[in-house]
Formats: sequence, structure tokens, C-alpha cells
Amino acid sequence: MTSAFHFDSLVWDWPIAIYLFLIGISAGLVTLAILLRRYHPEEGTASSRIMLTTLFVAPTTVMLGLVILIFHLARPWTFWKLMFHYSMTSVMSMGVMLFQVYMVVLVVWLALIFRDQVGALQQRWLPRLVIVPKLLARLLPLLRPLETLMLVLAVLLGAYTGFLLSALKSYPMLNNPLLPALFLFSGVSSGIAVALLVAAFGPKSDIHSREVHFLHRLETPVVWLEIFLLAAFFVGLALGDDGKLRALSAALGGGFWAWWFWLGVVGLGLIIPLLLKALGWGKANLHILLISGSSLCGVLLLRYFILYAGQMTVA
Repeated sequence: MTSAFHFDSLVWDWPIAIYLFLIGISAGLVTLAILLRRYHPEEGTASSRIMLTTLFVAPTTVMLGLVILIFHLARPWTFWKLMFHYSMTSVMSMGVMLFQVYMVVLVVWLALIFRDQVGALQQRWLPRLVIVPKLLARLLPLLRPLETLMLVLAVLLGAYTGFLLSALKSYPMLNNPLLPALFLFSGVSSGIAVALLVAAFGPKSDIHSREVHFLHRLETPVVWLEIFLLAAFFVGLALGDDGKLRALSAALGGGFWAWWFWLGVVGLGLIIPLLLKALGWGKANLHILLISGSSLCGVLLLRYFILYAGQMTVA
């Protein structure tokens, strides 16, 4: 049976969209946390809400995304082979290597920032394991270069979610060089939304702090950059060959996925946040819930749209 979510040329379905969404949140949060520490070092400490959000959300979303990916495979119990058998010609294998390095550096980086808390936990639960605080003390002088490496890895991971789809060369819409940049910045947008929601509704919420102001300063420019990249993405299709023109027509020429894009991605995810911000919203918890919630939904809907509409047309 053919429908908007089930058609003959479909290879990857909705769990992949969720996976791409979760990975984007992690990469976006880490990018924001490092930018905060670089430009406002007095704010980017272990007590920062952005840092605390990154501590709990960034590793969790990656692990949850990988679990979804593993069990979506036809033979999930053979996934461990990808963890140890690398191929530089496989986008999936290169992604596995990136995930492994990203997670190792992320854990070490977070442990250094939250070293006092790590030391307290070690003293309480493993008092004889003195190697942990000693190791962190030795690594502390490397925090700055490690942070630079972490930023590079976060950017690569955010862009990788786009590379993963653009590697499907037989699909004209997905085989687009702007897809990694679009997914990278929409991931940053989702990271901003998550951080603002935690600042508004998390423990000891404070929506008037300097770090929230930092997020608000980035919020609107990132949305406009998303709009520019989306426009460039579709202009590229319009100026492309016959396959890309057919892909553009299938995606935006009418039907379910055209409505999904204009109402969900553009209307809910881009226009509503920009309109509410222009009206001066964003200074109350309810405002943040509406703006950040709309932005977060828009990023998720974008993943669905690119994934499904991009597979409707085969070269």
C-alpha cells in the first residue's frame, strides 16, 4: 500500500528521523556550551544551567539515538561489528568512528569541568579509587585544547547527520551539499530550544540570567540562517538537472509533504518563533515554552520532511 509514509523507494523511515533529531540536539548543546565558555568564561562554569543541561542531555541523546539506530537495523545484534571493523569508504563506518571519539572526548571534557562533583562522588562511592582524581588533575592543563577538539567534533557530528543522508546518491533531493550545513545549524537551533526550556522550567529556573541572554542573542540569527540555507537548498534543486527538478516538484508541488513543509517546518518551526520574538515575547516562561517548543517541533518536522520527501524521487 502506497502512502506518505510507505512507498516503494523508501529505504529509511521514521526511526532514522528521530535518530538524526537526537544527535543534532547533542551536537548543538555542546557547541553552545563551548561558545559560552569561550565568550563568557565567568558564566560557563560547573554551576551554569547550560553546562548542567549539556552534562545530562548531550550524552543521553547520543546514546538514545544509537539505541534507536541499532534496533532499527535488520540484524541489530551484529551492530558490534561496526564498532571494531572500520571502512573509510563507508559513511556509516566513518560515523561510528566519529561517535566513538566524540563520546570519549565528551566524557573527559565534562569530567574536567565537573571535577569537583566527580571527586565528591568518587570519595563517597569508591574511596579507594584514587586514580580518577589524579588522572583528572594531570589532564586539567589540557582542558583548553581538549575543548577546541570537542568543538570540532560537535560541528562534525552535527554536519554528519546531513552527510549520512546526502550519501544516498540515487536520491536527487538528498544528494545535496547544503544538507550537512542545514542539519548542523538546525541542530544548534534545537540545542538553544532545549537549553531555554531547561532554564525556564528546570530546577532553580532563571530566565533573566546572562546565559539565557546569551541564548536569546543567538536564537534569531540562527533561525534566519536556517531560512537562508533552506532557500538555498531548494534554489539548488530548481537550478539542477531533471532528477532534481522532479524531486523539487514531488516535495513542494502539492500533497501531504508540501503541507507538512509549509505548515510544520516553515509555519510552526520558523515563522511562529520569529513572529513571537518580534512581538517582544520571550521574557516569560509561557513565552519561552511557545517559542522554544515551536522551534524544537520544527526541527523534528524538518528531519521527517527531508527524510521522506527526499526518498520519493529516485534518479
